[in-house]
Amino acid sequence: MTPKPIAAADTVISDWSEDKAARFGRDTLLFRHTLHERPMFSDEALAEVLDRYPRERLGVFTMGRDLEDWKSWRRGDARDMSGHQLMQAVQAGRIWLNLREANAHLPEYAALCDEISAEKERHIGVSLLKRDLGLLISSPGAMVFYHLDVPLTSLWHIRGDKRVWFYPRTEPFISDEAIERCITKEAEGQFAFRPEWDADAHVIDMKPGDMATWAQNRPHRVQNGPTVNVTLSMEFMTPSALARANVLYANAQLRKRFGARPKVQDRLGPRMLAKLALARAMKTSEAGRKVYRPILPATFVLDPARPGAIHTVETGPV
Repeated sequence: MTPKPIAAADTVISDWSEDKAARFGRDTLLFRHTLHERPMFSDEALAEVLDRYPRERLGVFTMGRDLEDWKSWRRGDARDMSGHQLMQAVQAGRIWLNLREANAHLPEYAALCDEISAEKERHIGVSLLKRDLGLLISSPGAMVFYHLDVPLTSLWHIRGDKRVWFYPRTEPFISDEAIERCITKEAEGQFAFRPEWDADAHVIDMKPGDMATWAQNRPHRVQNGPTVNVTLSMEFMTPSALARANVLYANAQLRKRFGARPKVQDRLGPRMLAKLALARAMKTSEAGRKVYRPILPATFVLDPARPGAIHTVETGPV
């Protein structure tokens, strides 16, 4: 499919090129966008969004400072706090707020998801499936440990500065078996990290107006600069990305049930088709009897009276 030219007035990204369109979804790329100029990302607007977003779906996290201590990433709870109080907690503490699927709960984010998806589709000539536009609001100095995402992802940076390290999608950085555990939701995507791997990393410093995207399942980590960060995280699938995820799902079943050591097929052929059929059959048989619950229990609550302070609670639902 030949991408259609679009008028500058309709463009969110200002530096599309034929080369970037061809490499989209396969390589680590950096674009420039204009979303950071919109008033919907002011403190006042974000506080109002936090009040409207379903509080039971809000991801509230804190973390340690040691890059190798990925298990210090903890889930919390903030059900009794207003959007304004949450913004104060982010400013003062070490907090990472994740509003997943904001496009499913907030009309303005649904419209924004449609807008940026349509632009991507016009340029790359491929439909975007299973779209999840999330809003990330995080503290100065906060970080996300070494991890990977199951879908394709693009980060649209709005406020603050952040640095992102991208690592090869091969061993020793990541194994197929580790990726499979994310596909089957046995792991939340974070893994042990070795600092010497930074020598092989592709590093991007992100400023407001930058958008980064990278190959599916590529491991990466994130470090905020000294101010509050606001970023949109758009997860999505293309037909080829969805096929890869299903191949990995089938491989996970073959490994667990039959002790196989399967390889990943990224090109259509008899083996891929067989694995796609297996994945579909297995998912159909599991439907209705497997309920996904967060792997990390809530282990702290935010203190409304002391911005940024947290109180540890007993492991389990708050």
